[in-house]
Amino acid sequence: MTTIKLSFRNIKKSFKDYAIYFFTLILGVAIFYVFNAIDSQSVMLDVRANVMDIIKLMNDMLSGVSVFVSCILGFLIIYASRFLIKRRNKEFGIYLTLGMSKRKISVILFFETLLIGIVSLVAGLVIGTILSQFMSVIVANMFDADMTKFKFIFSMKACVKTLIYFAIMYVLVMIFNTFSISRCKLIDLLNAGKKTEKVTMKNPVVCTIVFIIGVGILSYAYWMVTRGVRTLNTFDKIGVPIALGCVATFLIFWSVSGFMIRIFTSIKSVYYKGVNSFVLRQFCSKINTTVFSTTVICIMLFITISVLSAALSMKDSLSKDLDSMCPVDVQLAKYSYDAMSEAYATSQDMNEKDREKLEDSKLSIIETLNNSGFDAQKYFKDVAEYNIYNTGLTVKDTLGDIKTDDYQFMADTIMPVMTIGDYNSVARLYGNSTYELNDDEYIIVADYKNMVMIRNQALKKGITLSVNGKEYKPRYSECMDGFVQIGVQNMNDGILVVPDNAVKPQQVRNMGLSADYRADTKEERYSIETQLDNLMKNISFQTSFISWNSRIDLAESSVGLGALATFIALYLGIIFLISSAAILALRELSDSADNKERYGMLRKLGVDERMIDMALFKQIGIFFAFPLILALIHSVFGIKFINIILATMGMSSMAASIGLTLAFVAVIYGGYFLITYLCSRSIIRPVR
Repeated sequence: MTTIKLSFRNIKKSFKDYAIYFFTLILGVAIFYVFNAIDSQSVMLDVRANVMDIIKLMNDMLSGVSVFVSCILGFLIIYASRFLIKRRNKEFGIYLTLGMSKRKISVILFFETLLIGIVSLVAGLVIGTILSQFMSVIVANMFDADMTKFKFIFSMKACVKTLIYFAIMYVLVMIFNTFSISRCKLIDLLNAGKKTEKVTMKNPVVCTIVFIIGVGILSYAYWMVTRGVRTLNTFDKIGVPIALGCVATFLIFWSVSGFMIRIFTSIKSVYYKGVNSFVLRQFCSKINTTVFSTTVICIMLFITISVLSAALSMKDSLSKDLDSMCPVDVQLAKYSYDAMSEAYATSQDMNEKDREKLEDSKLSIIETLNNSGFDAQKYFKDVAEYNIYNTGLTVKDTLGDIKTDDYQFMADTIMPVMTIGDYNSVARLYGNSTYELNDDEYIIVADYKNMVMIRNQALKKGITLSVNGKEYKPRYSECMDGFVQIGVQNMNDGILVVPDNAVKPQQVRNMGLSADYRADTKEERYSIETQLDNLMKNISFQTSFISWNSRIDLAESSVGLGALATFIALYLGIIFLISSAAILALRELSDSADNKERYGMLRKLGVDERMIDMALFKQIGIFFAFPLILALIHSVFGIKFINIILATMGMSSMAASIGLTLAFVAVIYGGYFLITYLCSRSIIRPVR
């Protein structure tokens, strides 16, 4: 029998052992291709240049992530090969007994790996190509692209990249297999099936102490990322609770593997019920050697749940906030030229150029646009013009003696001031609440949650403010909800609104304009924005700087940021999830094969097949649930920390994204569990 035929027969014979391996490889190849093919798929999409820039940035970041993903998959493949070789130790021992050399066995493994690699790559690329078409549709819909040009496409670039990365992985596997076979001894190979891990009963006192220490360390880490979150203002400080969490997880798993065994053996009613004693002994035979790997799997599951929940929440929040935070089509701001002092402006020494600057600085935004060749009346409707004033008040002045440790950096920031008339005109255009003020009153308008809480403390104390020599008291004991600057998040940390006569014309810091387009279609809006963009690029305002922002640009940026976070999180989440589940599955399949004789002994003792299946189900369920339960506990506090961070960015609740993430984990992780149970059951059942 030729080497290739023998390799093919071995794969066919050991299909039950290779099923999870095959499935994981095919899934890994497909996912790798899909996320690296976005670049080629996006070429056909008819989108604006700035959208293409966003997609290009996303592709560049996904390419960087792919390097990390390839390392994870490489480790997974080598880990799987280790278990598969261990499963076949007795087979290799028989080959050596029959006179086959270790070099010949290595050649057989080489062709087996090659055949598995070719089949998995072909199948993965086929599945990946199909899935990538759905991905292209998702990308197109996200960026509101023209789908009339959609067509089936195969990314040669992504294919070559996938082939190169996985070829390197398979070469490493071949080297590992050759090295493993060269170190094997015949006696060890023949007796491999008789070896079991030594069952040791750890000292319950030591385990209890270690468990308490682990829980204590973990509790402190939880406190740091929730109640003590304000102290985590640098990356190195954030790394401390992460490191503590990893150490605590290891200690908990190590201690549980000892004293939990003692606890259950002492509860006779549970231990001797059905085949529980058998399940527990099976658990004991492996638990001591899997503490580290279980810890790693737990951390990977925690990262998957937390990161994916945060990314989905960010995307959902950005989409929802856009409608409320961007109620108009465009907003422009003109920043006045303030280099000339009032004394110089009224002197006879002013030159003609500076005089032109002074006169131009007095023009409104509409007048400036019209003078530059842009007909504002033709393209704008429902216009609201307003001024932002600088009265010399700082953020610290408006807070009084309220502690602002978290926002000390902005304490000396100039407080923006608006008149009640200007604010109400903008509020009416946005559909927000309007307000009234007496001549000696002020209000503060804000929607940035963290800053609102601080400002409310100051307002409840009735802090009076001096504006141009006159004292003003707060009309309300809390901030009023509202904003002026359009965006995608609630980021208004405070605007001081005063009576119309409280400020002076010369105190204008910048002018603002909010408006809707006179346009009914997307194409007409794009046309107006193209004119505005060209105007801003080609015109040099001598006295002022004009910036602008539009709903279209904000929507595209919002979608781009959401897509970037979602795709990277989904990419890493899937890889981490399948890696964790695959490691558990391979381990359990290997254990089932090793323990086949033990299940046979149960049959000889009269245990029916249903109870044996239940024992197997419990055993596999424990190993799958063990790391998942602690990962879910970690995730509760991890997500709470992420929610605090997102809240500072004005983002909404994560409830929906958490539910979607858990459903995603349940499908993939639960799928691996089910496949593992079915394959293990077929392995332990007697051949009929």
